[in-house]
Amino acid sequence: MTTEELAESLGVARQTVNRWIRQQGWKTEGLNGVKGGRARLIHVDARVKEHIMSLPAIRTPHEVYHLAEATSSYNTPSSNLYPGIIETLESMTKPEQKRLDALLKREGIHGFLKRLGIAEEEA
Repeated sequence: MTTEELAESLGVARQTVNRWIRQQGWKTEGLNGVKGGRARLIHVDARVKEHIMSLPAIRTPHEVYHLAEATSSYNTPSSNLYPGIIETLESMTKPEQKRLDALLKREGIHGFLKRLGIAEEEA
């Protein structure tokens, strides 16, 4: 598995995976033919699996985060808004869509809106 594949599947940055490789001493090998020559394949052995399973996001299913989010009264968007949102989502690459999905599952809609700087202030 490449560092990018692992990062994407866990919803973390590639730099985070590279830090784990250094800190944990995971076995890797160079991946030829990649621009810059810095791509690596990670040998997913028992140590890698143990570390991944120790991550809070893996130990706790995403549904728990959804349950912890307070229910908000979101208005149904006007019909003029739907086409723009759909067009934006469809123009995203598959990896971008997966990262957005992971972000929404991890942060919830309120966390997503907060990151965009458009969340309503809590009363």
